[in-house]
Amino acid sequence: MDFHKTYHEEEKLYLAGPECFYPDGRKKLQSMKLLAESYGFGVSLPNDNKLDMSNEDVRKNADNIFENCAVSIDITTAILVDLERFRGSEPDGGSIYELGMAYARGCRCYGYTRDLRPVYRKYDGAMLKDGVVYDRDDKELAYPELPFSPNIIGSSKVIEGDLDDCLKLLMLDIKEERKAGITRTYLDEKPGPKNKKAKTIYLSLSNRYSENKGAYEKLEALAKEAGYKLVISAIPKKLAGIKDVYRQAAEIFAQNEKAVKDSDICLFDLNDYHGWEPNSDVAFEAGMAWQLGKKCFGFMGDNSNMRTRIPHYDDKLENRDWHGNDVENFNYPLNLMFSSSMPIFGGDVTAAFKQVLKHISR
Repeated sequence: MDFHKTYHEEEKLYLAGPECFYPDGRKKLQSMKLLAESYGFGVSLPNDNKLDMSNEDVRKNADNIFENCAVSIDITTAILVDLERFRGSEPDGGSIYELGMAYARGCRCYGYTRDLRPVYRKYDGAMLKDGVVYDRDDKELAYPELPFSPNIIGSSKVIEGDLDDCLKLLMLDIKEERKAGITRTYLDEKPGPKNKKAKTIYLSLSNRYSENKGAYEKLEALAKEAGYKLVISAIPKKLAGIKDVYRQAAEIFAQNEKAVKDSDICLFDLNDYHGWEPNSDVAFEAGMAWQLGKKCFGFMGDNSNMRTRIPHYDDKLENRDWHGNDVENFNYPLNLMFSSSMPIFGGDVTAAFKQVLKHISR
């Protein structure tokens, strides 16, 4: 008998979260890895791989990090994501991108947080007017009764607690699956060739919960003229009459997943959302789309370097933000998971859409 054998030794975990931006991030990640390994799991931690970061073009260094993360995702069987808020009310956008990648591969998806309160209770600056909760931009607060965005809720098991709690639940799930003879299922659609002729463009918007679709009729006309069908993120009509917010989240997630899977080209709204991170639904879809082999593009009103966009202390204090997190300096506008995987255009959605059409017409 092999006393060292475990029921989950074949699992390879990807530990995602903002810890790499902490002042003691490397030590923190190593302690997280050791914890997972102490339970018998294998760990796919990109930080363990030594990378060449000597290129004078810092964007090339960021691209190396992205490719390293993608390789780690490819050998991963489960992802465990730290969902703590980061630079605002949203979780770390890069981690949610990785969650989308892992979901697209059919990995087990878990998230953990110390705060499972609904968004309306933990959003800074929420205002109540006539029984409706509004955000700081005076727009109705999206998914106020959920703790996180529908794409996170729909794709993952979200645990209240820390990594240790998450690992214990994963172990329990594995044992229960073995007892019941359950086999993991995977997405029907595998990544397709990158040069597949495009027919459908998916526009993934951060304001999908409040924006009027009629505002995009011009884009639909431009797409049709170029020979494409435009699909715009929106709330399912069948939500009317469904009172359970988790059932609503499941329906929204199902529609979002279908929109990404059915598309050939995706354009993502990566503007800041409730802080200095992109919308979590958009971030998830970006990671899922890239992993499925879709042609991806992004846009931001301001696509200048992160160091010029995000408030931080100067180099005397290691360019940390007000929470002590590192503000990257890869000469990219956003976390490298987005910036290294797609062009990010500056300007509004119309200007970006024209750029996409110009790009794919070559």
